[in-house]
Amino acid sequence: MRPDFRFLIAHPAHFVACGFGSGLAPKAPGTAGTLAAWAIFPLFGTALADGALLVLLALFFGLGVIVAERTGRDLGVSDHGAIVWDEMVPFWLILVLTPKSWLWQAAAFVLFRFFDIVKPPPVRWADQRVKGGFGVMLDDLIAAGYTLLVLALLKRLLD
Repeated sequence: MRPDFRFLIAHPAHFVACGFGSGLAPKAPGTAGTLAAWAIFPLFGTALADGALLVLLALFFGLGVIVAERTGRDLGVSDHGAIVWDEMVPFWLILVLTPKSWLWQAAAFVLFRFFDIVKPPPVRWADQRVKGGFGVMLDDLIAAGYTLLVLALLKRLLD
């Protein structure tokens, strides 16, 4: 099933899980969702202290488990491509922990998309073995960990 606008607004879980509509992109919905996350981040990322942001992101992760589970069930595919909340929340975590320049954020975007698409171990393991809403969210969180590790190494090399 290819979700459309009617599906998006049929249930609040669909609206959130599909990244407020960004997951309906006909090509590369995960990339569209990550771009939407990047665009949305300044709306709340600059208003809260880092500690409060981390708490908010933990809540968003929990919400993601619920909305991904519901939306996947309604679509008939557990990790349907239109579900992009799993890209958005980990990318927001990356942005909280990344230097605030466009160059660092662009590098974070490219690295995160790379690790999410290539799925090196244990990302692939989590993607294949951990099911339901938690599994949908977990593999992208691990990809975010890889991204943060590479960014930290780059920062250390450049400083």
